[in-house]
Amino acid sequence: MSAPRKMLFDGEKANPATVVTVESYDFDLFVIGAGSGGVRAARTSAGFGVKVAICELPFNPISSEVTGGVGGTCVIRGCVPKKILVYGAQFGGEFEDARNFGWELNDHIDFNWKKLLHNKTKEIERLNGVYKRLLSNAGVTLFEGEGRLVSSNIVEVTQSDGSKQKYSTKNILIATGSRAQRVNIPGQELAITSDEALSLDELPKRVVILGAGYIAVEFASIWRGMGSEVDLVYRKELPLRGFDDEMRAVVARNLEGRGIRLHPGKNLLELSKIEKSIKAVTDHGDVFIADTVLFATGRLPNTKRLNLQAVGVELDKTGAVKVDEYSQTTVPNIWAIGDVTNRMNLTPVALMEGTCFSKTVFGGQPIKPDYANIPSAVFWGLKSFLTLCIVLRVPFDWRVPWFALDVHLAPRSTSRLSRCSSPV
Repeated sequence: MSAPRKMLFDGEKANPATVVTVESYDFDLFVIGAGSGGVRAARTSAGFGVKVAICELPFNPISSEVTGGVGGTCVIRGCVPKKILVYGAQFGGEFEDARNFGWELNDHIDFNWKKLLHNKTKEIERLNGVYKRLLSNAGVTLFEGEGRLVSSNIVEVTQSDGSKQKYSTKNILIATGSRAQRVNIPGQELAITSDEALSLDELPKRVVILGAGYIAVEFASIWRGMGSEVDLVYRKELPLRGFDDEMRAVVARNLEGRGIRLHPGKNLLELSKIEKSIKAVTDHGDVFIADTVLFATGRLPNTKRLNLQAVGVELDKTGAVKVDEYSQTTVPNIWAIGDVTNRMNLTPVALMEGTCFSKTVFGGQPIKPDYANIPSAVFWGLKSFLTLCIVLRVPFDWRVPWFALDVHLAPRSTSRLSRCSSPV
């Protein structure tokens, strides 16, 4: 870590009254978190000619307090691997339809879950390398390890071998994203989150899913498409809270039509182990026996180990970093973007926030992120089709005289893996 430089004005003598201290930092910007938003912010900031570093935890498909990976949630354990499984699950229905169009197929078609998972892992490892090269090509210094704040200008990086190194920086950007949360009920340790769901050793035959948002509906469609029995348990009357009610009803009917059992107005009360299975009990007395129980009950900002409050950065009650319209925290030289701020938690939004940050801080172009008219896509498994994309004004307001509702079917390509890569 560099020491401050002492500089004198021309013609002046060195005395305490005339010495000016100019800080010399190791970096102009240090980004903690190399997900979509952090990588975008680091690259675009370096493009303005400043010295940038970024740190990220070692790669692992399943995140923890000590594992992560360059690329973040979307690339490693979110959008990209999910879409690979979505595409894989949809072939079952297409094989059935093909018979009606003259294709002679065997009565029994084998599905190799382990092969799909192997190819999924190869793809996210490839993308992890792509993101590292993008950073390197932009001149960004990458440190593999856990970053935490020592002060408003010092970041400490703990490497996998336990060694620690401190770096001084003029600005700090927090882009650590969020992590899936578990419901606090007896037996919660028996359930999995979306992280583990994307890396299961075996395809579960019986699944209970708690929740009815994006993740719950998408995994219900994936597993059902692969032949699993699926029970979807949720508290509201319809799935996909926050979407148009008519469309939510359409989704619910379609899910039931595909054989997914819906249990609205209910919640899981406890989980217990029964031999090799899991017993799940609802607050209405329903009992399910499953191979896998998935908690799809939201995500929480990943701020616990950053030491933010100790240096004056304020958090809200969920642990999200409080920021102003320009993504600036309560400490002037510390900024935050992406899911860790719990504003609009979508990958393209984090990319936008990262670009706005770099233009504001280093480009001399102060610009606020614009959250109007953000599209949302839910991969809910229409038989023989691909994606339902709903484009609404955000925040949605029926008093606004217009809104758009579009259904988009993704085009076919030779390799569906080629359509799974996230933007950088």
